[in-house]
Amino acid sequence: MLTFFTALFLLIAGYMIYGKIVEKIFVINDKNPTPAYETNDGVDYMPMHPIKGWLIQLLNIAGLGPVFGAVAGAVYGPPALIWIVVGCIFAGAVHDYFAGMLSLRHNGSQFPALVERYLGKGVKAFIYIVSLALMILVTAAFTAGPAELISLKTNGAIPFFAALVIIFAYFVMAAVLPINKIIGRIYPFFGAVLIIMAVSVMIGLIFSSTPIPNLTFENQHPEGLPVWPLIMVTISCGAISGFHSTQSPIIARTVKKESDGRKVFFGAMIAEGVIALIWATAGMTFFHGTGGLAEALAAGGPAGVIDTISIEMLGSAGAILAFLGAIILPITTGDTALRSSRMMLTEAVASIKKSRKAPKMFWMTICVGTPAFLLSTIDYTFLWRYLGFTNQTVAATMLWVATVYLLKEGKLHYIAGIPALFMTGVVGTYFLYAPETLNLDYGISVIGGLIPVAVTGFLYIKAIMKQRTAAVKDALYEH
Repeated sequence: MLTFFTALFLLIAGYMIYGKIVEKIFVINDKNPTPAYETNDGVDYMPMHPIKGWLIQLLNIAGLGPVFGAVAGAVYGPPALIWIVVGCIFAGAVHDYFAGMLSLRHNGSQFPALVERYLGKGVKAFIYIVSLALMILVTAAFTAGPAELISLKTNGAIPFFAALVIIFAYFVMAAVLPINKIIGRIYPFFGAVLIIMAVSVMIGLIFSSTPIPNLTFENQHPEGLPVWPLIMVTISCGAISGFHSTQSPIIARTVKKESDGRKVFFGAMIAEGVIALIWATAGMTFFHGTGGLAEALAAGGPAGVIDTISIEMLGSAGAILAFLGAIILPITTGDTALRSSRMMLTEAVASIKKSRKAPKMFWMTICVGTPAFLLSTIDYTFLWRYLGFTNQTVAATMLWVATVYLLKEGKLHYIAGIPALFMTGVVGTYFLYAPETLNLDYGISVIGGLIPVAVTGFLYIKAIMKQRTAAVKDALYEH
């Protein structure tokens, strides 16, 4: 119990204290006009109340990510809670804040455009491909998963393919309509549902007769799988997720003033960390340890675990919340994934054509939506294998974008640079070790994972030295 409440306190303190530090380093200015007013187009750009923006941002970046990922990562035991707290405060919230605020400073630019500005055209081309692939995979996975559950819950009355078509038709509609027509109206409600689910489970945990596990650094995975780097990929939403860098520009186009950024971007990530903390703790506690949780995951997957915990702890209300959680919340992630991929492709095509006239939204949506729909018709568990690596590659890249920005501005770059090096190591080691990629020996993977860290670390130090030399020259020139 003490571990859980300490972790909860640290997350809240992370927002109150570290969030202000990050904001101070970034240097906000409420006199700067935001894209919501400068480029108000009545579709993507329009002012929105910060509370509504926060709820939409939370649902955009979360969906069921901090629930499914948290219970899957909880099989490692209390080390999962350590990663959620440390990763959320020092990596994820920093990542999301800079993804949103840099987009805001550059007229709501999408993530690949930020990459080009700070890391160059070569990296941008790679990231456009990776980001669009990530969006398509997310859209496909969050179409197929709910469609399968709808078919199961209705005992086949609504066939799987029919459910796919219905969900996807909604996705297209949500992707092309003005943000305040569907997303702005229903997202705050479902964001509240996500919070209510987590708070209800937390109350159930407090009054449960089963003791909540206390802190230990011991890896409790039943099969002995290594914590590094697997837990950092398994628990992404709730700690750090590259998907967020593709979603934050959606809300960056609606922020009224720069001081709202800490509430909307940093705050939503901390809230997601709290949700992940609750569900990871519930998974360990409810099934009496990681062995029981692993068996439950093998039998029914994360959706089955969430269903069981919700119903057993909360009764009929839990059954309703579990239904909303397992079906509605993934859909609200899929539609914004399609919307952001439409925005990315539109930006890319406009850049290539060098035309002021933007391509038609509907056709851009169809271009990215068609492969997503086709992928959703295959076994969607296959999609999840590649989401993790792609997702954290994008996360590491966004942290490097923030680092270069801070370097160029002469600000305290270590707040982004250290997490960037860490996540580069995660991605490099995972690529070598994971069965869906190279599937190498663990020892070789750990050593090999240091290579990208060494390369990026060398470039990072070189950039620091260059900046310091330039600063010395400027100082001498002034004298």
